[in-house]
Amino acid sequence: MDLGRLRTLREIAIRGSMAAAADALHLTPSAVSQQVAQLEDEFGLPLTERMGRGVRLSRAGEVLVSYTGRVLGVLDEAISELATMKEQVTGELRIAAFPSIAAAILPHTVQTLSRSYPHLTVVLEEMEPAEGLAALGSWQADVAIIDDLSLMLGGKRHGLERVPLAEDVLVALLPHDHPLADRPSLQIADLRNELWAAESTSSIYGEFVVALCRRAGFEPKLNAKCRSFEMVNAMVASGCAVSVVPGLRMTRDMLRVKAVKVRPEVRRKISIAYRKEARNHPAVRVLVEQLVLSAAENVPA
Repeated sequence: MDLGRLRTLREIAIRGSMAAAADALHLTPSAVSQQVAQLEDEFGLPLTERMGRGVRLSRAGEVLVSYTGRVLGVLDEAISELATMKEQVTGELRIAAFPSIAAAILPHTVQTLSRSYPHLTVVLEEMEPAEGLAALGSWQADVAIIDDLSLMLGGKRHGLERVPLAEDVLVALLPHDHPLADRPSLQIADLRNELWAAESTSSIYGEFVVALCRRAGFEPKLNAKCRSFEMVNAMVASGCAVSVVPGLRMTRDMLRVKAVKVRPEVRRKISIAYRKEARNHPAVRVLVEQLVLSAAENVPA
């Protein structure tokens, strides 16, 4: 039985399509399809079935994937135990982190660990929190930095442990000469007649901001769906829009925009997540410890 094929089937269960699974595994869709066909030949049962444009697992596929998760968990435990037998912290550790927190703490974390543990390599991949959760679940990442919005709106994942890292306060981002820019604080409802710029890379964060507006009694009028915060900032700086952004984005001086506190205050809790079977892995342990230290030094309270 090929473990790689089992992981491919599990990825299809998580992603909902062969194309998405192929993208996550850095394979071609035809390679994914062939691996599923080989598993089906091996077990003599259909493991997937078509559902519109996507696929879902058959009953046999669901059973197989449930056991695959348990097998991978046991392997995590074995790898962790073997790692504790080494005299040095070594190997490669993959961390998924969303841009605002990554920029604030990852450079300091990686630099410090490289000095203390020269045989440990930390590889960062920028991912939104929901993507990081999926990457953990499919063994594409060893550690992920996530927030409570992804857990609340994106669905909880079983088998993970979390360590609190920081809290981020959302702020209204306004043109520097906006009539509200000099206020010490404002309410979301104060922005009901404005045009909005939104960062579209995270659908969950976008849904949360829209929900804030709806609770304030209005539907935000979007005039920009941006793939990066830099574009959101450019739209606001030019006077074309306003936005509500994570306070972590404001760790550096920005021209022609003003960050204004939102009242009542809106916070999101940021945490470090990893698979519970890897809790005793020396590399995971030192990475988590250093992330907490770096956040304490570099993230405003």
